[in-house]
Amino acid sequence: MAEAAPDEVVEIVLERGNHGLGFNIRGGVDIPFVENDSGIFVTKIREDGAAYLDGRLREGDKILEINGFSLDRVTHNEAVQHFVNAGETVTLKVIQGAEDAILQRRESEGVSPQNSDSYLNEDPSGTGNGSGGTLTLIVGSLFLAGILATGAFLYSRRR
Repeated sequence: MAEAAPDEVVEIVLERGNHGLGFNIRGGVDIPFVENDSGIFVTKIREDGAAYLDGRLREGDKILEINGFSLDRVTHNEAVQHFVNAGETVTLKVIQGAEDAILQRRESEGVSPQNSDSYLNEDPSGTGNGSGGTLTLIVGSLFLAGILATGAFLYSRRR
């Protein structure tokens, strides 16, 4: 099947079926998947779902709309809720290969990340929702703050 030209919007209609839509997403204004792009990106296609059976949706596609609702400037959880509540027939508007196109465009413009960890936010939890890295950062920060507070308390007690 021919891939759409970069930045061309493609409409894909999926029937949810017994195994659901069959793909994972990441992104949103609260946890961007691609730096400086708060869009919703497909990160995994599961072999038993509607997207795999249809064959047009691919990892790296950017989902612009679901059933006519724009996913521009939504949080990750808002996007997830729209998928959960979408019904049996789901109409998506996507830019196929958007992730690769964005990264290639940045590379050709000489824009490169400071480090690869911030460029594509990975999900160490393996849940596919992108929140694992955020949770790890919050817990780690709280742990460090606790150590610093304990040290400051002990230092003040010595004086």
